[in-house]
Amino acid sequence: MNCRYEPHGGEPFALATQNGLCGQAWPRQRGGKSSPRVFLYSHDTYGLGHLRRNLAIAEHLLGRERQFKVRLLTGSPVISDWSLPQGLDVTALPPVVKTGVETYRPRNSQLPFGLIKAYREALILKAVIAEAPDVLLVDHAPAGMNAELLATLAFIRREMPSTHVVLGLRDILDAPKTVREIWHEQAIIPLIENLYDQVIVYGCRALFDVVAGYSLPASIAAKLSYSGYVARMPRPSPFRLSSGPKTVLVTAGGGEDGFFLMEAYLDALTHLAEGAVRSKIVTGPLMSPAQRQLLDARARANSAIEIITLTRDLPTMLDEADLIVSMGGYNTSVEIIGSGKPAILVPRAAPRAEQKMRAEMLARLGYVWTLAPQEGLAGRLAAQITQFLGGARPLRGAQGLDLDGARRVGDLLETLVCGASQNLEAAQ
Repeated sequence: MNCRYEPHGGEPFALATQNGLCGQAWPRQRGGKSSPRVFLYSHDTYGLGHLRRNLAIAEHLLGRERQFKVRLLTGSPVISDWSLPQGLDVTALPPVVKTGVETYRPRNSQLPFGLIKAYREALILKAVIAEAPDVLLVDHAPAGMNAELLATLAFIRREMPSTHVVLGLRDILDAPKTVREIWHEQAIIPLIENLYDQVIVYGCRALFDVVAGYSLPASIAAKLSYSGYVARMPRPSPFRLSSGPKTVLVTAGGGEDGFFLMEAYLDALTHLAEGAVRSKIVTGPLMSPAQRQLLDARARANSAIEIITLTRDLPTMLDEADLIVSMGGYNTSVEIIGSGKPAILVPRAAPRAEQKMRAEMLARLGYVWTLAPQEGLAGRLAAQITQFLGGARPLRGAQGLDLDGARRVGDLLETLVCGASQNLEAAQ
């Protein structure tokens, strides 16, 4: 791995106005042979989804014919252990964890949250001032974690007008009514109107129209594009063996709220014939040690069950499985579709409707089966697995899912900084 990783330790950062930083000219080179510099901001306060999506984009940008220089600003607690694309620069922000609606606490520190937030803000602004990126691509949170991006966004607008500020959004954020209410309360619409140059939706308008769903005004719709879905695709293994019991892969992303699914799956196995399947259960690195120990204890007596804490290459594991049992997170769902494997999605019920909406959409398209996370889940899982073992498969419809999102994000960013003419229409 060849990347430059900057931990969040070090001296505190002073005000941006010191040492003549404000009012300074920030020249840009358009076209030519220089590599455009892109900053990817990923707040990463829960799970692994934002990190994985940004790494998929970074990997593509670093591998394009016109190669970008890329820095990832991330609050993920596992970034130091993750497999990173070659050439990626990383600024690690002190990790925090979301505990409620716009409420957070430090994940691994006894320091007050306000101090951690201030330090994150300073690290972000320091990096922007030091490197003057051509593009800042913000993932999911227009104002950043607890509004930590506002100072940087205002600074860019005032002092770096040639830096393009782009918002990248999942198509399904939550129930549309909930999104509209939260964005109204937090004044997100005027923020996007005034501080963002472009909006990229990581999805397809034909499947979910964010302008209609979230009641976006014409001023935002005019600068909004759909990229198609963004995720790393599986790399098929040429040596995969097909003999023996079917392999079921169970995964729940980071694992912070995935214990219910894995416990229900182990209960479901008791309803199946002994040796009917082989099981690989990826708990995720963020599952609590106590919950992981409970799963380990239950699996210890069954040699057909393998418990894995962390995989850095989920797409390959998807390719090697015969059936996937998963929650309904964006990245895993898209990677499952890319793998072409049958899957059972059990979306989380709360606090957001996002996973439920996505699972139901994919089920309507015939890509997956979906089960509600309610009482009796183990029995329903066992019944669905039994149907799979008998030859049943989700009935895929004619409509394909556009999975070329990373390339189209790269096309749009190259258009912004280099003026190249690109076509995003295929994802609309």
